[in-house]
Amino acid sequence: MARLDILTANDRPGEYPGSYYAATATPLAPFAEATGEISCDVAVIGGGFTGLSAALHLAEAGMDVVVLEAHRVGFGASGRNGGQVHPGQRVDQDDLEKMVGAEMARRLWDVAVESVDLTIELAQRHAPEAGYVPGLIHADHRARFVAHSHAYAEKLARDYGYDKIAPLSRDEMRAKVATDAYFGGLEDTGGGHLHPLNYALGLARAATAAGARIFERSRVEWVSESEPVRLGTGKAKVTARYLLWAANGYLGHLDKRIAAKVMPINNFILATEPLGALADELIAENQAVADSKFVINYFRLSQDRRMLFGGGESYGYRFPADIAAKARAPMLEIFPQLGDARIDYAWGGTLGITMNRMPHFERIAGNILTAGGYSGHGVALATLGGKLAAEAMLGQAERFDLMAEVPTLRFPGGPAMRSPLLVLAMLWFSLRDKL
Repeated sequence: MARLDILTANDRPGEYPGSYYAATATPLAPFAEATGEISCDVAVIGGGFTGLSAALHLAEAGMDVVVLEAHRVGFGASGRNGGQVHPGQRVDQDDLEKMVGAEMARRLWDVAVESVDLTIELAQRHAPEAGYVPGLIHADHRARFVAHSHAYAEKLARDYGYDKIAPLSRDEMRAKVATDAYFGGLEDTGGGHLHPLNYALGLARAATAAGARIFERSRVEWVSESEPVRLGTGKAKVTARYLLWAANGYLGHLDKRIAAKVMPINNFILATEPLGALADELIAENQAVADSKFVINYFRLSQDRRMLFGGGESYGYRFPADIAAKARAPMLEIFPQLGDARIDYAWGGTLGITMNRMPHFERIAGNILTAGGYSGHGVALATLGGKLAAEAMLGQAERFDLMAEVPTLRFPGGPAMRSPLLVLAMLWFSLRDKL
């Protein structure tokens, strides 16, 4: 059976998807395709948040960096996601404490908080057009979840000194988000939201200004692990002292070791027409919202007052024929007020998840690193992931190694089992959310 090519299954080569983000991004001229013989200190595979952040930090430190992007910078999940910048790891701290112990959980918390600070700093300095807005809401879709959420806010304040998160009752939630779908939750002023493609493009501009070389339409076809490492694209051969794999959900089968621990899944987002005054009625304080479902609903307002709503499960790697309908159904469950709203954009994207929802950091060889598998929590963590990879290549590997100590298990079965496993998993979690 022929393998599905994740890089071309749902998209046209070298073109951004027809998303709201692509339609409203500050233009960046295409970078040249890699050709001929190229040598560098560090080669980076993937031009998303991880790769661009690594390139920026390495170039600022004086390293000669080459980024090889198969399509366009920010083409993958980095330019298609919900734009939510979350403090903390993808896994709650109480679960992390059970997984790795209290001391290491604290260190992982500190790293995750730094990831948000770094993202805000880089966005404000290099991508003001990304329009960072503070404020996040976690919304509980079951009444029985509320007590746990409120206890978690107390835990973060007591054990981690985090005072930016506060409990919300059902009435308080209703005042902030105009829906009866939620029973309470949390408000977090430590995170926020932004235009992710503009942020990625800003990182690309900053990296090239610092001296990094970015090549687009330069899909890596083979890698020879050695010292130096060698890579081949359709028209170029690259020799580098170090290699960073930063392809995440768009890795495909190019490295089976990474693919065994990072599974690609799809997610879908729509953008309504501009809503005018109705927008402020729906989300009173312009915060981003994510709910407690496993097949999560997440939404926020755009800079021009559209509802950007992400949701809907996927039962395979190919996008559905009607993406708008896929995301519109859960949107109307939350906001029936939008029943007559026109859908102007709808798009899909592929992200990388791990078995335990913690990022996958690994030193594959002495001069080869990987960072990915952010499991839907990647705007901030991928930004810091690139910085940590840069630190490791510059001789300060302690924090990269900390992330690499977190166990990320192999998904069961080989590549042929991935699609059936994905179908079964999404069916199960969808059913669990409904029940």
